[in-house]
Amino acid sequence: MNVIETAGLGRRYGSTWALRDCTLSIPAGHLVALVGPNGAGKSTLLNLVVGLTPPTVGEVTVLGGATAGSVAALDAIAFVAQDMPLYRHLSVADMLHLTGNLNLRFDAAYARRRLAELGIGNKQKAGKLSGGQQAQLALTLALARRPRLLVLDEPTAPLDPVARHDFMATVLTAMADDGVSVVLSSHLLAELERVTDYLVLISHGRVRVNDDVENLLACHRLVSAATPERLTGIAGEVIESNTMGSQTHQLIRLAAPDTALPPTCESRAVGLEELALAYLREGITLPTLSPAGASR
Repeated sequence: MNVIETAGLGRRYGSTWALRDCTLSIPAGHLVALVGPNGAGKSTLLNLVVGLTPPTVGEVTVLGGATAGSVAALDAIAFVAQDMPLYRHLSVADMLHLTGNLNLRFDAAYARRRLAELGIGNKQKAGKLSGGQQAQLALTLALARRPRLLVLDEPTAPLDPVARHDFMATVLTAMADDGVSVVLSSHLLAELERVTDYLVLISHGRVRVNDDVENLLACHRLVSAATPERLTGIAGEVIESNTMGSQTHQLIRLAAPDTALPPTCESRAVGLEELALAYLREGITLPTLSPAGASR
């Protein structure tokens, strides 16, 4: 089952396209990292997925074919935005009561237990909590709805490293215990590499990567040779190419993991952060560097 599926999806505000030509399929059971440069349309895509805004063109379905924004979809999707949408003047207890009344399903006992474990008291005002506590409160309210899909739009961006770690630990526990699928938009590539197992990367208005991380790493190699000519003829797509000193380096998306490489070149595997950065830089002309790394 695909938790998210889009076909030719786009959203326009006036004459400006925030997202267009978005076609992807995301299977259930993954922690999906949604990555892209600022303005690529990540938040717009997530808003379309959770039904906060309708598409201008194209289609989006969730959880095996439900229309995004339908009652069935809304009941099974929880969303935590970057700005932690909490009523700052309400107490924690009031937030639990309000959220319970606004949703068809809400596990109040789970929410109270989790918040007690975190040392967040019922009488505390939401606006007086620390950034990490506000994030945990928002996440707890979302998980207490017992969703099948949890959508997170850069919720850890303003948090310190310890708070981010605790937040993600809660997310991973929910996945393990309840089988929740997660889509997480974030710029923190180094941290994503430790937790994600599926990558969606949007660049230049289109989906460039949509695959299992294990498959992606198996199909990408960084190859190097003394001259560019020695790298020609490799079956695959050159994602990034640059020259450092006398060496030419190319990140290549191979046609298959067992694609043969010329004996005149060297190659090595790449990590997820290195791979994502190459796609994010795609189309940018890189400087030629001397061996010492000084720009010419």
